[in-house]
Amino acid sequence: MKDILKIGSLLLLSFGVQSCAVAEETVTTSNNATTGQKIAVGDGKISNSAKAGYVYSCQTRFNPNAPGAQASGDWIQGNYWYPDLKPSVDGDVKWSGGGLTVSVSGNTRKISSKNFPDHGTGIYPVQRTDDAYQFDRNPNSIKSQNIAINLPATPTLASSASCVPMGMVGVALTGAVFYNALDARGDDAVAHEIQDKCSGHPERNGQYHYHGPSDCMVEQAASGKHSGLIGYALDGFGIYGAKNAAGKIVTNADLDECHGHSETVTWDGVQTKIYHYHITAEYPYTLGCFRGKT
Repeated sequence: MKDILKIGSLLLLSFGVQSCAVAEETVTTSNNATTGQKIAVGDGKISNSAKAGYVYSCQTRFNPNAPGAQASGDWIQGNYWYPDLKPSVDGDVKWSGGGLTVSVSGNTRKISSKNFPDHGTGIYPVQRTDDAYQFDRNPNSIKSQNIAINLPATPTLASSASCVPMGMVGVALTGAVFYNALDARGDDAVAHEIQDKCSGHPERNGQYHYHGPSDCMVEQAASGKHSGLIGYALDGFGIYGAKNAAGKIVTNADLDECHGHSETVTWDGVQTKIYHYHITAEYPYTLGCFRGKT
């Protein structure tokens, strides 16, 4: 076993997203978005094949009354949402043993982890005194779990893209995991659900996860202007931050149907031209599909 990379300590696992089984309503607040970042809501952008800007979901039917946020506020206005207006779950809970352990042996990348990120999280279940409670009463607790994943150290492209499941689609160097962009109702989870200050929350089995970018992710050191590695997809390809080799923030127009492309990046400490995914502020945020062999 060689090239051992220790990032904190350990990670997470599970499936689904759960909060409160109450139909979503609108709570009126005094905010009116006139400035700040504006992001198109991704509701309805689910496809039965690989398509740029969509989630190619393995699950094709969704229950509109499934658990999730029970209300939305003025951060959603028409077809757009405004991150600066969206509340977050209170708290800064620290977890012992957070982070991810990665090692490479031959052509296998071994990942092991517990249930905890290496950054603070909100207080879950969401407290009644929390401003977030009126919108999303997530009743789930963050729980410790064991996870061991073997990925190809040298991933290869498949002849065609494959769908992404509900639940884990990748692992983050923080020790948390990535989900696709959808909540349990098939809507834009990043826009509708309330996460903590690190853009994460737990589902019903206690798995803390992200549906999109997080300000708490620390990129691995990289050469040049390209963003550094922030995690691994379950097909073995790397997940990077939002900047390409030119230092430009990428958009869907720069990426393929799976939210990735081939470009020179720092991969296992070496400048390598390889396919990889990007985490962006634009739906579908994480992976739209798997481009590698799974």
